Order: sequence, then C-alpha cells, then structure tokens
Amino acid sequence: MTFHRSQIFLCLVLAFIAGIFIGSFFSIPQKAIWILAGICSIVIAIFFRRDSKILNPKIVFLSFCALFLLFGIGRFNLTYPRDHVIEKFAKASADLRNVGNKNKIKITLYGYIAGEPEINGDKQQIIFKSKNLESSSYLLETNERVLIFARLYPQYHFGQELKVLGEPLLPENFSDASGGNFDYVKYLAKDQIYTLMRYPDVQIGGQINLGFWEKIQITVYQKIFTIRQVFEASIDRSISEPAASYINGILLGTRSQIPDSIKQAFNRTGTSHILAISGYNITIVAWVISSILLLFLRRPVAFWFSVAGIILFTVMTGAGASVVRASIMGCLLLYGNKEGRLYGAANAIIFAGAGMVLINPSILRYDVGFQLSFMATLGLIYIVPLLESKLEKLKLPKFLNIKENIIMSVSAQILVLPLLLYYFNNLSIVSIPVNILVLPLVPYTMLLGFIVGLSGLVLPLLGQVIGYFAWFLSVIQLDIVQTFAKPKWAAITVSLSWYWVVIIYLLLVIFLSRILFFTKSSKSK
Repeated sequence: MTFHRSQIFLCLVLAFIAGIFIGSFFSIPQKAIWILAGICSIVIAIFFRRDSKILNPKIVFLSFCALFLLFGIGRFNLTYPRDHVIEKFAKASADLRNVGNKNKIKITLYGYIAGEPEINGDKQQIIFKSKNLESSSYLLETNERVLIFARLYPQYHFGQELKVLGEPLLPENFSDASGGNFDYVKYLAKDQIYTLMRYPDVQIGGQINLGFWEKIQITVYQKIFTIRQVFEASIDRSISEPAASYINGILLGTRSQIPDSIKQAFNRTGTSHILAISGYNITIVAWVISSILLLFLRRPVAFWFSVAGIILFTVMTGAGASVVRASIMGCLLLYGNKEGRLYGAANAIIFAGAGMVLINPSILRYDVGFQLSFMATLGLIYIVPLLESKLEKLKLPKFLNIKENIIMSVSAQILVLPLLLYYFNNLSIVSIPVNILVLPLVPYTMLLGFIVGLSGLVLPLLGQVIGYFAWFLSVIQLDIVQTFAKPKWAAITVSLSWYWVVIIYLLLVIFLSRILFFTKSSKSK
C-alpha cells in the first residue's frame, strides 16, 4: 500500500500529537527518550538506502513515526521549567507549614494586571504579571504570572499597575464534581501560572519598568477592552435583561451577568457552547455566515468578508489565546470551503493544531476550548459531507438553512460528545433538537446585537428600535432552551473516564476511515 506525501505528512504530524498526549499522562524519563530516538535513527540509517536491496519502506516509515512520537513526548517534558523565583518563595512557605511553623512568608510584588479580571460570585480572579519582588531588604527582578483572588470591590482593570503584599501559595489539585481528580496545577501551568495569592493587600500604583513592546501591548489591549466596555454598555442601554446579558455573552464572551438559572438551562440542553467564545461556536457561526454571504457574493469575496468578520469578532472579545486558536481554525475551515477542498483543509487544520501544541503542549490535555475547537472543526470537515450524501433526498424548507444547520449540529455534536461527557458528566437528551432550533437564530442575533451596539453609540433611539428585534430573537432562544431544560429527563448524569474517551475516538476514526474508503472506492468505480 503506497502513501501519498500528504498522507505521510499527516501521519507524522499525528504521531507528534500522539507523543504530546502520551507525555501528558505518563512520566517518561528524557534519557529513555534519547536512547529510543537513537535506536530509531540507527534503524532508519540501515534501511533508508536507495541503492541497497535491504531497503524496507515500512520499517523506515514506522521509524520516522516513532521519532516524531518521541519528539512529542520530549517536547511535553520541557513544558514546565522549575526556576521561578516566586515559586521558590511559595515552596519555602509551604515547607514552613508542613513542619508546623505558623509563620508565613510574605512578599511584595510590583507589576500589572495582564488579563481582564474575571468576576466569579463575590470575588475577582486576576492574572497578575509580576515584574519585581521585594522581600526583607532586597529587590529581585521577576517576569512571572500569579493568579490573585481578590474581593469584589474595588474592581480592577487590565493594565492597571499594582503593589501586592501577601503569601505566595502553590496551587493544589482537587476533586471535581464527579469525584475525579482535577489537575489544577497543570491547568494553570498551561497559561504559565505557577503560584497564586488569596486576598492579599492590594494598592494601586507601583514603580515598574516595562519594555517597549510590553508597553505597546498593554496600550493596545487597554484600547480594545475600553471599546469593549463601551460597546457592552451600549447594548445594556438598548436591550432589557436577560436578553442583553445573553447577547453580550455570545458577542463578547462575558457571562458574569447571565443568571445562574439560565446557565444551568444551557448546560442541561447541551448548548453551553453558544455562551462560550470557542471554536465550537466560531466554526458553526463562520460556516453559517459564509453560507449566507454566498447567496449574494462570489465565493472568493464571501471568504474575505467572512475572515474579516472573524478577525473583528476576535478583537472585540479581547483576542484571548483560546479565541485566537478558535479563530485560526474557523478561518482554515472557511478556506477549505472556499477552495471546495474540505478534505485537503483537514491536513491544514491538523497541522495548525500541531503548531499550537508545539508552542504550548499543555493545551492538548488541559485546554477544553482547544479540544472542542479541534474536534468540532474536524466534525464539520469529515462528517458533514457524509451526512449530506445520506440526506441528499431529504426535502426541508430552505428558510434559515434548516437542513444545513441540522447536518452541522449533528456533525459537530458527534465528535465533541465524548469530551462533553468527560468534562461535564452531562448527557443532554434534548441537545440535538435544541441546537437545531436555536443555532439558526444565533448568527442573526449576533448581527443585530452588533448593529445595536454600534447604533446605540451614535443614536441611542435607533439602538433601542433595532434592539427590539434583537430582544425578540434572544427571548425566543432563551425560551426554547429553558422550556427543553425543565423536564427531569432532559439530561442525565454520565461519567466517562479518559481512557474510554480515547477508545471511543479510536473507534470513530476506524469507523469514519472505513466509510471514507468505501465511498472513494465506489466513486472510482
């Protein structure tokens, strides 16, 4: 059996991703990796000789795959360096507590807020970038992130310079709602956070020296967040609650103002992805927007307008790392649709995913948004064409692209379902019908919400008039979700361990591979 170059490339990239995955679960010594890599290199040197009769392509191919697998494991082993200054103080403080010493090691950090503070109940979670550390009589330079839990008031904002006095703590793993162990340490480490502080003394201001590019980055993000706050306030003035919070959630990713009862309803109906700015949201919305634009524009023009819309959407949400990753996948999906080569786009998306994992290996296991983005996008690429061929004769109204949305909803749900069961232990019986009813309205709600936000800034009365239409669509969606969430049988608790997730995805790969193989064989005949 002969492989094309693209297939060989795909296998090598998948081997690297598999290595990252293995390295995230099992601790394999770096020395053992070097020994095995040396053995693979010797095997390749022996058999990769074109002028020799002992050339064995299969052995060479498998040896290269093994090398990429080992490279992935080795790359993950280098993810967590242990030379952080603040972390050393946190370890020293923990050692004192372990021996029964009640004295606390307190340090003073000077730095700035490196992310938009997250409101969670009666507290704020702040990602703080420390530039200097003061302890006793000496001052040290640092460049580390610390997660700070602060009281709800006063509220802080991105880029604000702070002086923080408190005890540095090491994050600890804990049991999740299903009774399983949640690796909180590595979850934070994927964002380069290795220490935290709980309710320290915080003072606004502090003398810190920032580099040129760091100043530029802070200034740009401050402008983005300021525009976002003004835009959000415009929507709040033009649309009544809870529709305003819902629109701000799907447009800007802000969920703090959404009532808990509504969040729970979205969770029970398997539609929480609508409230989260992730690839699970962006890929579906991008596809629908592209389909709508194709009704009026040529494919190349529609592609560029769709990409511009995704970029604007990304900037408005604050251009967080997870949103950027999701947007890249959404743009690649649109590119494949533009070229009419969705199967070819799969290689590009897998390569893009491998590049993201190469930069930050932890996201493969600990970034739920990345995982949902990746699987939902692959579902739209591989399963949509299969369902389209099976449902080709199915006649449904063309209004709101009902048939296309059914196919997209089912395709994305198939590949993300094992992950949803693993993370949230919630199997929604009504997920498919609710997604089919709600998703067609989401792009129009987002479009109207965007228009409301802009027009409300210029002409408040116009914003309120258009806001009635956005409010109407929002209320329909919220009523659908809440109505379907009411029955006790709407969702059942299902606990799924990680090895069952792996087994299910392996079975899905085998099943889809066989279907694709037979489909291509029948076409060739």
